[in-house]
Amino acid sequence: MEQNFKASVQYDDLLGSVAADRADKNGPSKWLSEKKLIKEGELVVGISMYSGENHGTHQDPVYATFLVTDLKGYENVPEMLVSIDGPIQVRKIDVDMNLRDFFALFKRFNVTLSTKGMMEGQQYRTE
Repeated sequence: MEQNFKASVQYDDLLGSVAADRADKNGPSKWLSEKKLIKEGELVVGISMYSGENHGTHQDPVYATFLVTDLKGYENVPEMLVSIDGPIQVRKIDVDMNLRDFFALFKRFNVTLSTKGMMEGQQYRTE
């Protein structure tokens, strides 16, 4: 099934971006390997996390999807992505996990949100 890798929720009231630094020791690939969910030679090329239907209080779990693939003879992921014409073939791994475990996969994690994404990339000043 062909899909677009982009965050979306039912109404998309708030849109933005996210940035993360890889964890030094216990990142997504290691976590998946320890859980025996990733095969030898597979690499994580995408991660999606969804938390839904929170009504004032978060309830674990969150739903994480890891997209993995092997290099298919290429030297690295960027080379593979620019060389493939059309959708990249991946294996999808869906897991339920608590929010603390999800954030532990990263060294730093930052999310920005604004109404319909209108602040994305905008300069702003504070008092």
